[in-house]
Amino acid sequence: MNRLLLIALGSSFLQQTFVSIGKVLPAVLAPLIIAELAYDPSWVGIYFGLTSVFALLAQMGCGSFIMRYGPLRLSQVALFMLAVGMLCMTGGWKAFFLLSALIGGSGAAISTPTSSQLLGKMSPPRLAPLMFSIRQTGVPMGLLLGGAFGPTMAQSLGWRGTVMVSAGACLVFVLLLQPLRRFFDIDLSPGRRFRMSDFPSTLRSVVQDPGLRGLSYASFAFNGMQQVMTSYFVIYLTSIGYDLVAAGYIFSAAIAVAIPGRILWGWLGSFHVAPRLVMAGIALGIAISGTGLGFFNAHWPLAAIGLVSIVLSATALSWHGILLSETARLAPVGMTGPVTGGVLSFGQMGALLGPLVYAGLLRATGSYGLGFVVCGLPSLFVGISLLRHKTA
Repeated sequence: MNRLLLIALGSSFLQQTFVSIGKVLPAVLAPLIIAELAYDPSWVGIYFGLTSVFALLAQMGCGSFIMRYGPLRLSQVALFMLAVGMLCMTGGWKAFFLLSALIGGSGAAISTPTSSQLLGKMSPPRLAPLMFSIRQTGVPMGLLLGGAFGPTMAQSLGWRGTVMVSAGACLVFVLLLQPLRRFFDIDLSPGRRFRMSDFPSTLRSVVQDPGLRGLSYASFAFNGMQQVMTSYFVIYLTSIGYDLVAAGYIFSAAIAVAIPGRILWGWLGSFHVAPRLVMAGIALGIAISGTGLGFFNAHWPLAAIGLVSIVLSATALSWHGILLSETARLAPVGMTGPVTGGVLSFGQMGALLGPLVYAGLLRATGSYGLGFVVCGLPSLFVGISLLRHKTA
């Protein structure tokens, strides 16, 4: 493994970690925000739904910017936008949360296509599932850190202070990435311009290819359940009697499993099992564990809650590396970033609809568990489809 590949892998991992912390803090701190601002709990789903709308547009339109300015520069832009979005949130008014969803959601969304463009160029094809999976362990690492330390920091700094610290860390990392540009922001296309036609052309690039189309469907199902879990898991546990700090630690303990889980799926996909079959197993695991999660109540023992949560984390939060490496494999030469944005835009559709469906069910029925069951159904259909068809 050469030095530049290790540098690319390390910087991509850290980028994903910082982005993940910034994305999960609103969900982890939601009980405090809701209590202080007297918002309805369904606001969480609405906020993350709006975040997904803007993320969808950003991923569909970021391809030209990656090609023109380079993946490292766009990684810096992603982190800067996320930091600004988090700082907007501290204003406390609903208008500021709208700005947070717009700016921060867009910034977070382009981080994966940019790092995929970088890593796809540097990784040998056979090692790609493993390399992408290691890169993507930054996501559960960020979720773990946010879930474990967010509530604890909020006890002394308040939720606003906690968000500000996270935003400051993102800005520092923007500066640390600058020296790497001379290694990775090469082979640029300075004549490439953003056009409104980039939106439909990005979607066509993945819909017209059977393999990429199947990956897009999987991205939709998987990301929908992931967003629901990260948005509502802590609130769900507090609704059945856990205090915020305990719920945060349970969330972090479950999330920790996604770190070795992602590496395991990448290792299997690189050396032992066809990536399609790995993704089929992940899809069925999401459906089964999501159903189990939906039946949590105050009488469940902690061990049972932990077991179901771990299985859901090892599937719904662990699919990224194997799916993104397959996306890079099927993408035309030099187009990994834009094609990844196209596949992930379907994931953002899932991330948009999942929390909105959950919020609607919560408002209509008052049940925190039903939404997890319903949002796991698309993964069931994806798992069956992947087992039945050779292209995915």
